[in-house]
Amino acid sequence: MKTLFASIAIPLGIILGFLSCSNTKENTNVASNEADFTYLALGDSYTIGESVSATQNFPFQLQDSLSKSLNKTGAYKIIAQTGWTTTNLLDAIANQRPTSDYDLVTLLIGVNNQFQGKPFSVYEEEFPRLLDKAIAFAEGDASSVIVVSIPDYAFTPFGQKSGSVQQISEEIDRYNAFAAQVAMQKGVAFQNITDITRQGLEDPALVAGDGLHPSAKAYKLFVDRLFNRAKQAVD
Repeated sequence: MKTLFASIAIPLGIILGFLSCSNTKENTNVASNEADFTYLALGDSYTIGESVSATQNFPFQLQDSLSKSLNKTGAYKIIAQTGWTTTNLLDAIANQRPTSDYDLVTLLIGVNNQFQGKPFSVYEEEFPRLLDKAIAFAEGDASSVIVVSIPDYAFTPFGQKSGSVQQISEEIDRYNAFAAQVAMQKGVAFQNITDITRQGLEDPALVAGDGLHPSAKAYKLFVDRLFNRAKQAVD
């Protein structure tokens, strides 16, 4: 099975390290019962921040920015792993069983459905289920959930070597259009960040060292767009 993670030559020790931390680590700075607000981030490599440090992915940067702005203590949990499709994320949620009392939930998923050539019907069936779960984890409050658009890896060195740049972008657009439609139907905010990643060729600093994933700089730009909606949820 192809995954975005497996497509890059990375030493086995690093691979095993990423698999371990992204699958089992709580990724929370304080215990949730000691926090003023709690945040759950659901997704794949774009959520755990493949090829950037644990303090550079967008969930950490978002909760850190919220904590500093509001002078509150935030706790965050990530359920994500590189290579995950919607099916993998559903399975992980079933295994980990998150609580239903988060102040903020973000959902960013679908690139591996596209990359692995899964039928689009799988996304059409599973994404709405994931969004329903995200809403449930936010105490049923759709206004506390943000769907984040899928980055476009066509605008990376890896994507440029794929030989199917236009196809990648067109398929990413299709996935994002569906996610935006479902989010609107369920009263959930949809935040576009795809255009940021489409600047990756003109601004190489937006791409991580692996030539594929967003950099810390790109994730900071994600956070800038997410911040106001996230602040409303936790303030």
